[in-house]
Amino acid sequence: MSDGAWKIQELASEGLTDRAAELGQLFPEAVTDGKVDIEKLKLLLGEAVEESPERYGLTWPGKRDAIRLAQKQSTATLKPMLAESAEFDTTKNVIIEGDNLEVLKLLQKSYYGEVKVIYIDPPYNTGNDFVYKDDFAQPMVEYLRVSGQTDEDGRQTSVNTETSGRFHSHWLNMMYPRLAAARSLLHEQGLIFISIDEVEISRLRLVCDEVFGEENHVADFVWHNKRGGGNDAKHVAVEHEYVVAYARDKVRLAHLFVPYDPAYLTRYREKDSVGRFFWDTFKRKSGKQYYPIICPDGTVLEFDERGNPLSWLRSEARFLQDQKEGEVRFVRYGDRWSVQFKQRLPEGKKPRTVFLEESILGSQGTTSDGSTAMLDLFGSNIFDNPKPVPLLKHLLSFQGDQDSIILDFFAGSGTTADAVMNLNAEDSGNRRFILVQLPEKTDNPEYPRISDITRERVRRAGKKIKGKAGNKAANLDVGFRAFKLAESNFRNWDSDTDTFLSEELDFYVDNINSGASDDDVVHEILLKAGVPLNVDLQKIQIAGEAVYVAMGGLFIASAARKISQELIDGLLALEPWPVQVVLLDAGFGDNDSLKLNARHQFASRRPESDPDKDNALRTV
Repeated sequence: MSDGAWKIQELASEGLTDRAAELGQLFPEAVTDGKVDIEKLKLLLGEAVEESPERYGLTWPGKRDAIRLAQKQSTATLKPMLAESAEFDTTKNVIIEGDNLEVLKLLQKSYYGEVKVIYIDPPYNTGNDFVYKDDFAQPMVEYLRVSGQTDEDGRQTSVNTETSGRFHSHWLNMMYPRLAAARSLLHEQGLIFISIDEVEISRLRLVCDEVFGEENHVADFVWHNKRGGGNDAKHVAVEHEYVVAYARDKVRLAHLFVPYDPAYLTRYREKDSVGRFFWDTFKRKSGKQYYPIICPDGTVLEFDERGNPLSWLRSEARFLQDQKEGEVRFVRYGDRWSVQFKQRLPEGKKPRTVFLEESILGSQGTTSDGSTAMLDLFGSNIFDNPKPVPLLKHLLSFQGDQDSIILDFFAGSGTTADAVMNLNAEDSGNRRFILVQLPEKTDNPEYPRISDITRERVRRAGKKIKGKAGNKAANLDVGFRAFKLAESNFRNWDSDTDTFLSEELDFYVDNINSGASDDDVVHEILLKAGVPLNVDLQKIQIAGEAVYVAMGGLFIASAARKISQELIDGLLALEPWPVQVVLLDAGFGDNDSLKLNARHQFASRRPESDPDKDNALRTV
């Protein structure tokens, strides 16, 4: 085994012990050598543990396997698709082609706790939907077959019909591991929105209660998605769908607001040092705040002309405080006094649980409007039932952070990206999107896979948005880095074993798969080291070898197959001094002295107090 070689699976799995570490902080007695002792944990929890065989909860055939699948580490990687990208070098947006479960697992280390909003529009399980058919034992093998990468016949659509015997179970087995993986990516103040119809909303609520916690349910929004209902309905014309919302941690969730309609803001004509307001009457027709108010001329306002006690908006103590702070005024109309207060513009308007296109979503809030938008971009309807951009803009506006990551792992036609770019154009925000879409086959020869439609829609929408942005266009990010799910560039490493990859190098002169480019290898190293996919990446030449500089020079990687002393010297001369340098172990060949000396040289650049100084140079 090569001395000091880095385990490629260690590189990929360092983030998998996070939950065990969190448990260890709460119950240190229950964690030994990084492993959780379940029986000891039960003893520590005492009466909080449910021991009865009869328990409340959702169960279905295959649930245990679905849970295991959610925890199984991916052996795949993400390869850059430079030709399919738009403004690859400068954009902060990402579109990934591949099975979303495998992709979500690969994103864990780079985006754990970083995503502010997730929106998904999963298959509704209508009986004709394509349902992702997961292979619990070999998920990557199944994906390669499904996506046509290993089978000339391409993907066979898995249709979940009601006669299949496990109609709801198949859908739950598909959803559970994806929701579990998505939860880890959510920021502590993050939100997930899930579009669904009446077929599976009850089960979706139950599975989300289990994954996110019942206490983190925010709302079930009702979206009026059709005009006039449907004549094809057997009993009742259904004119709505749902958007189910959960928080990562509802206690930490910031207040949710939606933007004010411009017409609403016209009421708040006045402005002072505090903000906008209008003068409103302090008297109320009903209430229980009864007390006398003395006017400037000594008139006492306590009863109306009928002798009934006057009711005021606020308590007497609050009124006196407002009066002291200039928040109230007295206005005389003839021989009568009116007490008025400054009605301040609230921080925001609370979202409503019913989405009516007339009141909230304007005139473009239905499914047919989503189709119209696609028709406008492509000149034909090339995607069935796309969600409308206003719906997504409305949902994304609830979370007011303009500098955030938005994830959609059932990307479809790419509406989420369109909405993100539109919002940024409107408020100069810096939202970034990550889209994931399976390369499901279509009947369109121009766009043979749905992922092709996703990317092209974002290109066209971005161009259109930028064309309308005027002076803001220069600062708008409407590009994206395209990646695709693929087998690892490193040969046959097994994430479920504890063997060093370097032990396998006894069987290989080079541990890199043939055909893997430097770009492919370096991006896999970056991904599995936890570097975001949209990191600023500079490619330079040192001693005739390509060197990739990431994170402002803090992370350096090279896929050089023949490492020379000149390359090592060039890396040592870099400024600023990199915190981490990663090279291919096979690049040193049989020159162990070069590798050992390089390790010592890089380690010497770190402080003696640094416990990881010996790993300043790591090899894979």
